[in-house]
Amino acid sequence: MSSASSQSARTAEFAVSGMTCASCVARVEKMLGRVPGVESVAVNLATERATVHADSAVTDDQLVAAITKAGYEAALIVPDAPPAAAHTRDGELAAVVGSAVLTLPLLAPMFGGALPPWWQLAIASVVQFGFGARFYVSAYRAVRALAGNMDLLVALGTSAAWGLSVYQMLAHGGPDAHLYFEAAAVVITLVRFGKWLEARAKRQTTDAIRALNALRPDKARVRDAADPSREREIPLADVRIGDIAIVRPGERVPVDGIVREGRTHVDESLITGESLPVAKEPGARATGGSINGEGVIAIETTAVGAETTLARIIRLVESAQAEKAPIQRLVDRVSAVFVPAILAIAAVTLGGWLLHGASAETALLNAVAVLVIACPCALGLATPTAIMAGTGVAARQGILIKDAQALEQAHAIAIVAFDKTGTLTVGRPALVAFDTAPGQDRTDALALAAAVQRMSTHPLAKAVVASAAEARAPHYDASDARAVAGRGVEAGVTVIGSDGTRTTRRIAIGSSRWLSELGADVPHTLTSRARELEGQGNTVSWLIDLDGARALALLAFGDTIKPTARAAVDRLAAMGVRSALVTGDNAGSAQAVARALGIAPDAVYAETLPTDKASVVAQLKAANDGIVAMAGDGINDAPALAAADIGIAMAGGADVAIEAAGLTLMRGDPALVADAIDISRRTYRKIRQNLFWAFIYNLIGIPLAAFGMLDPMFAGAAMAFSSVSVVTNALLLRTWRAQAGSAAGAEPSGGRAASSITRAA
Repeated sequence: MSSASSQSARTAEFAVSGMTCASCVARVEKMLGRVPGVESVAVNLATERATVHADSAVTDDQLVAAITKAGYEAALIVPDAPPAAAHTRDGELAAVVGSAVLTLPLLAPMFGGALPPWWQLAIASVVQFGFGARFYVSAYRAVRALAGNMDLLVALGTSAAWGLSVYQMLAHGGPDAHLYFEAAAVVITLVRFGKWLEARAKRQTTDAIRALNALRPDKARVRDAADPSREREIPLADVRIGDIAIVRPGERVPVDGIVREGRTHVDESLITGESLPVAKEPGARATGGSINGEGVIAIETTAVGAETTLARIIRLVESAQAEKAPIQRLVDRVSAVFVPAILAIAAVTLGGWLLHGASAETALLNAVAVLVIACPCALGLATPTAIMAGTGVAARQGILIKDAQALEQAHAIAIVAFDKTGTLTVGRPALVAFDTAPGQDRTDALALAAAVQRMSTHPLAKAVVASAAEARAPHYDASDARAVAGRGVEAGVTVIGSDGTRTTRRIAIGSSRWLSELGADVPHTLTSRARELEGQGNTVSWLIDLDGARALALLAFGDTIKPTARAAVDRLAAMGVRSALVTGDNAGSAQAVARALGIAPDAVYAETLPTDKASVVAQLKAANDGIVAMAGDGINDAPALAAADIGIAMAGGADVAIEAAGLTLMRGDPALVADAIDISRRTYRKIRQNLFWAFIYNLIGIPLAAFGMLDPMFAGAAMAFSSVSVVTNALLLRTWRAQAGSAAGAEPSGGRAASSITRAA
């Protein structure tokens, strides 16, 4: 598609009622595809939705008219519209119960009872043309559109049984007439019951969407711009960017924003899958839909409406559930000719039995059985229900799947190329080594370093202060701090001795160059250790006693490996998936991280520019038979994410990376990569199981019916069971849980490893 056309393209969604099987889906797609300007169509039987990508010149009325011409009813879906009322479901259940109650007396003759033929006719007619009216209406629409569907098969089959019974009653009369009213009534009741169970089960596949929608509060409490001392409650739709929202303990955060006042813990489990509450303080980001903990916080709104994280998550899940997996193409090809083929088989069955001398009654019943058992409901539901269940449960565990193709392809991933910084590592500098000179107390040296750095906001300074706090080093005061350009910082540090005396020492933290210029004494052990750490890509600084012109300690700064990174790589290896490291960092740093994680040296690609990362992915695709995935979080990862068969973006990274990826991990936990592959494999397995049973059911059932080995009533029961079993099998995916959360916080066996912070990964 050209850029011009893509700019003028739009997407519209329609609720389509009346679809009952895979053939209906094929018919609707065919009619919509004929509308000039329509680029692509995806119709989902499970959600009863049609998603149309078309030129902006195509109107909604044209698309609705096309669906109507196909024999179905359609309505444009308006975003954020309230859900349909439940009375429709209640009415369907009442119809099933009513049909069953009237059908039971018709079964009396089968158990030795007696029911006069005219009573049977009266009761059966109510079931046939009352509770079975929906089949006739749908069948009429299909015939009018020169198409076939499941309801046409049911209407033809049950009408034939009912008509044969009327003929037998009028021609032969008396209690000895062979009547089949119960067969027609039971089929109608079972089909309606099956459709009710199917609809009930299908609703469970959309639980994830309903749960996410339920996270949206209706109102928000905002601070009055004119009078900050006042708060007012307004509809969420009226909140604007820049408004200050006040969130009390236990309330849902109404908007995306930045915490400006207050401290608290927030439960983000339904959005990110993170099981533990996340600490929030001024400057932290808050996500709409999460639940505030113990403190009152004020949040400056940064996103509203469709631009919020929650709205984007819902769109991604809905988009994935609306799309078709590549394997569905096989179903589409079969379903396009399914109903006409079944009608032909039923006609051959009828003619064949008559030619072999069977009575018209026997021939007709066998043809009816063929029509009833051949309903292709299970075939149409096999793929979409599994996709809906898989994407839904994945979203609840913090894995967002952009489209069905990514879900299906992920099961075949053979190698995952990981970005380093922010993906496998924390992405911010930390003090990874602090080695002291012989005879120097480590805790005291760390306290001196923290005193010099405490007033600085530099990331390296923060890392030193954080390490001192973690080591419970004593607190020393510093004064007269000054920065020495290109070299470091120095200050007077007041040290309190054990006898209470105060001594001020001139202490500096600086570069190797400054150390050399000062002519400071450096122990040989520290010199060789510095070379080792620099060889691994770390930034080395020195703690210097300016009064004595000697080095007290060396400080090595680098990025640290995420606690779950080693477990993630090990689990991928256990799944038969290899890992590679692609980074813009230097070779020493990259190899150090690879050794700590168990990644093979020949699978490390260092010093790669953003465009080079895409080339590396292309090389991996050429060298591997399976699917190649790329996992990253930065803007510079976007070309590689797009070049890979499947891009995996880590949330918290750049938006462009998320847009370029097929999968998004809502927590920056690399262990979720293995979970994403696992849920993909399980979903694909369910799709194959469902399609196998749907095909086998028809391959076995149709010949049995054609050869007179299957009664129409049992055929109806088997048909209903097949649809329900397919949906129920898909729903088993809802029990899946990600393993990443259980490993959170565990230190990997490789311990901490250093990586460079001097180059962008």
